[in-house]
Amino acid sequence: MAHTSNSGTGDSLGGDLFRIVLAILLPPLGVFLEVGLTKQFWLNVLLTLLGYLPGIVHAVWVIARR
Repeated sequence: MAHTSNSGTGDSLGGDLFRIVLAILLPPLGVFLEVGLTKQFWLNVLLTLLGYLPGIVHAVWVIARR
């Protein structure tokens, strides 16, 4: 018999993992899915335009802190 938890962390972890993969491929998309059209999204667009790596780091940070 498998142990199941009702804490909801399984769904959250899968969603976060999906957004992190998107953040690596296209950082603003990962941030948009997490926070919508907020200043964090526009900051990520700017960072991605200035350099792909800063955009990825910021996107993963935004997703991980929520």
